[in-house]
Amino acid sequence: MISVVGFPRIGQNRELKRWVENYLDKKISKEELIQNSKNLKKTHWQLQKEYGVDLIPSNDFSFYDTFLDHAMLVGSIPEEFKKVFSDELDLYFALAKGYQDKNIDLKALPMKKWFFTNYHYLVPEITENTKFELSSTKPFDEFDEALSIGIKTKPVLVGALTFLKLSKKSNVDIYDKSFWEKLLDVYIQILKRFEELGAEFVQIDEPILVTDLSTKDIELFESFYRSLLSHKGKLKVLLQTYFGDVRDCFEKIISLDFDAIGLDFVDGKFNLELIKKFGFPHEKLLVAGVVNGRNVFKNNYQNTLELLNILSSFVVKKNIVLSTSCSLLFVPYSLKFETNLDSNKKKFLAFAEEKLKELSELKLLFSQENFTANNIYIKNVQLFEELEKNKLSDVSTAVNNLKEDDFERKPCFEERIKLQKEVLNLPQLPTTTIGSFPQTQDVRSARSKLKKGEITFEEYESFIKSKIERVIKLQEEIGLDVLVHGEYERNDMVEFFGENLEGFLITQNGWVQSYGTRCVKPPIIFSDIKRKRPITVEYIKYAQSLTKKPVKGILTGPVTILNWSFVREDIPLKNVAFQLALAIKEEVLELEKEGVKIIQIDEAALIEKLPLRRCQHSEYLSWAIKAFRLSCSKVKPETQIHTHMCYSNFDELLDEIAKMDVDVITFEAAKSDFTLLDSIKKSNLKSEVGPGVFDVHSPRIVSKEEMKKLILKMIEKVGKDRLWINPDCGLKTRKEEEVLPTLQNMVLAVWEVRNNL
Repeated sequence: MISVVGFPRIGQNRELKRWVENYLDKKISKEELIQNSKNLKKTHWQLQKEYGVDLIPSNDFSFYDTFLDHAMLVGSIPEEFKKVFSDELDLYFALAKGYQDKNIDLKALPMKKWFFTNYHYLVPEITENTKFELSSTKPFDEFDEALSIGIKTKPVLVGALTFLKLSKKSNVDIYDKSFWEKLLDVYIQILKRFEELGAEFVQIDEPILVTDLSTKDIELFESFYRSLLSHKGKLKVLLQTYFGDVRDCFEKIISLDFDAIGLDFVDGKFNLELIKKFGFPHEKLLVAGVVNGRNVFKNNYQNTLELLNILSSFVVKKNIVLSTSCSLLFVPYSLKFETNLDSNKKKFLAFAEEKLKELSELKLLFSQENFTANNIYIKNVQLFEELEKNKLSDVSTAVNNLKEDDFERKPCFEERIKLQKEVLNLPQLPTTTIGSFPQTQDVRSARSKLKKGEITFEEYESFIKSKIERVIKLQEEIGLDVLVHGEYERNDMVEFFGENLEGFLITQNGWVQSYGTRCVKPPIIFSDIKRKRPITVEYIKYAQSLTKKPVKGILTGPVTILNWSFVREDIPLKNVAFQLALAIKEEVLELEKEGVKIIQIDEAALIEKLPLRRCQHSEYLSWAIKAFRLSCSKVKPETQIHTHMCYSNFDELLDEIAKMDVDVITFEAAKSDFTLLDSIKKSNLKSEVGPGVFDVHSPRIVSKEEMKKLILKMIEKVGKDRLWINPDCGLKTRKEEEVLPTLQNMVLAVWEVRNNL
């Protein structure tokens, strides 16, 4: 059998993104949005059926976020939203994006990274007043939709422990039986409804099981599912885990009445050792995640079949179901749209559709006694032999010759910051933005025309400079203290650098959902990385020539480029990070040479690939932080180095982040309800800090009074002498009419606070 944990939902050409945005802009009706999405889901189900997938997922589709869908399903919705919206779709998008009119001002739900991926989920809040109840028909409707075209799907649900652990809790004890039993009742109703509809399997996702669990967590998991599974009736329940191993609770899992257990053998290699040690129940299905759902390189059939043969020594062979390691949400849709990729490199790649084919071929090979004679297997082995011959050098000469001094910045922070204050002469509570300004339609149109050859590069460059002139003038009129050039020349903060560095493959249509309607196109790191030419220097130099105020040079940091790219699996990440750092270092030093006094090296994804187990943190952080330091260690003391971080759980890692030895750090804070402020106060972090004062992913126009209160709160928590004032993140995805008034209010709020200090 073949199972797929989840499938990309944005469509082969990002259709869903456009439909949702058009609906929100009132360009299409609710009925059109729903009908279009039904057609899209039908296409995805039929595609999986064509490749022989036996357990095809449903309810993995979402207009915005599946975690938000689940909050809607179980009734975990703030009362203030329920009072305003009677329409379910209006309520849904208000929770996702916030809502504002003359009389109502509702903030969007907070947003966090989904484990160690670049996908962001919305965080519902559970309070003592939360009344869990079955409040949506979405998963049942989608099961029926698939059934109407002859496909009996495997509905997917967020597991109770994952939901409770990842939600924000206020005055509740999730371990109190009287509390979680209310949620249990909803899950029981869901299973009964699926049984009535004729479902055979239901998949319950519990990725939280691959993290470090407490005794209370394990007791809650066991008690909840022991009770739930006693009500499953004829329904078969698949417990699906991914992103790691289940070492904390494997024995509990196999003792419970699950009919199938999904384990990740890509990121969770220790799962094999658990099976060897404890065995596996002969009556259960093992859904073996052997095809990587988070990378775009082909599956090595020799290695996978070797693993499957080992598993079949401990698990009944006919009970091994081949699966993706996690949802295919994290990879692009299909390679068939990549007509420009070098065929000698493209043959090593597999996107979502190609991974379906890999599962089908592995199923065939695993069923054969003499699979080594099969031509499919032979060709795959030959492919990886060819890749091995073209293996990258483990370290380039430059990386190999690095010394500890290359990672050290001198003099110490206190001396640097004193000198920087004298040179920059900024006011107290300096105001700035993170980097990007709204990418308006004319910017996207110009970029498209350049790619199609409809305009010359000189014409394009002239257009970009006109946008830079305008944004510099806008920022001066608003009254910001430290300006940016707007990043109009950049399609994406990582892809742009991939296009300008050797060693990357750039796709035409390799889109992946990051959050909601925001999609990114991660580049693919295929060979040694080198800086081909100056990347940002001319544009930032031009922007600085237009104003007497300092303009930040904005670069993407080496670890963020690494973590937001697809990287070959046969080379150490550390070495790739150091190669990237050396390339960024060249750009940093050239910016400095051209007189740029503030350089921001964004590390939004510094901790994105942080292992989920604490025992593995130190090894990753050691080289990740060194890579950042390498990129800026040789700048002059008076050059101020900034970095930006967002949408991750920084609170427990601030002491590690302090080792970056950066001068100023701007953090996303407003979207996370400012929980970071107390952590900054308690940490060893010396850097000046700029916790964001407004959420850039919501169209809300934030008032001067609201931001003034926040600024005063920040001064109380972290002190006025180390505080910068800025938005949460870049403004690229917003409209000018949404962000410019809020920026003006931000500056006015700062002026009033300064006058009162």
